[in-house]
Amino acid sequence: MGTPASSARERITTATVHPKKKKQHPFAIVFILPSLILYTLFVIVPTLGSVYLSFTSWDGISEDIRFIGFANFVEIWNSPRVHNALKNTLIMTVSLVILENIAAIAMALMVDKVKWFKNLFRSIFYFPTLLSGIVMGFVWAMILNYNFGVVNQMLNAAGLGSWAVDWLGDPNYAMLSVILSTVWKGAGYYMIIYLAGLQGIPAELSEAASIDGANGWQQFRFITFPLLAGSVTVCMVLSMISALKIFDQIAVMTDGGPGFATETLTYIIYKVGFGELRQGFGTALAMVLFVIILIITIIQVKILRKREVQY
Repeated sequence: MGTPASSARERITTATVHPKKKKQHPFAIVFILPSLILYTLFVIVPTLGSVYLSFTSWDGISEDIRFIGFANFVEIWNSPRVHNALKNTLIMTVSLVILENIAAIAMALMVDKVKWFKNLFRSIFYFPTLLSGIVMGFVWAMILNYNFGVVNQMLNAAGLGSWAVDWLGDPNYAMLSVILSTVWKGAGYYMIIYLAGLQGIPAELSEAASIDGANGWQQFRFITFPLLAGSVTVCMVLSMISALKIFDQIAVMTDGGPGFATETLTYIIYKVGFGELRQGFGTALAMVLFVIILIITIIQVKILRKREVQY
């Protein structure tokens, strides 16, 4: 006979080697099935339908859907207009990802450090995100109007009338105007995420660094920013996807112009598919945009995840 201790060890070993299997409840599928059906009907089926339409010359109206193979994709590869739209999309995406996150971190630090009226500042910074892209576009189109816009009126009043330009009608300034107005709208959303990350950082770390003689910039660089790695990953991925899909602001503020100076991939998809009645070509371009977003997102997440592991 073994001792009580040896018997207990044998029971623990047996339980470890032969763990109990969790039983799958037969009614679990009943709760999953409604969501699965809806997801299939409204996501999977339309996606597969779009893949098929990208290989056709459908105009979006007639019942004649003619299969043309890879002709749409060949045209996309050779189209200078698409190349220009891709260039504009990448410039806008890089600019928005950098500027929105810098502005969001700055606002989050400001709200986190302020002692009075913290909720007021948080509400003021977050308010622009509540506006739709259409409303925001109309507001900024009025502000930047060459004849009666607030910006040019202020420049004239300050004696800087020579600096007044057609912000939305000049190819040199139209892209910049759209980018800055979009930063104004979107930075508040990412500020909330960064603010949540800041509130999760122990105050003792900054206090210890301050005692050791670290100034504000050093505390941010070596303590605050590294510990915000998770928030940075989320915000950069979200801002990148949002920037690649930007549409409302461009439709209202510039209509892709002047010329094609602000035409992006999403806007050219709309113009070609609905304006030129080339639904097949527009769908093929949408498939290309989907692949671009997927590839960039995977690369971005991998790089940022490695940074999180380092810290």
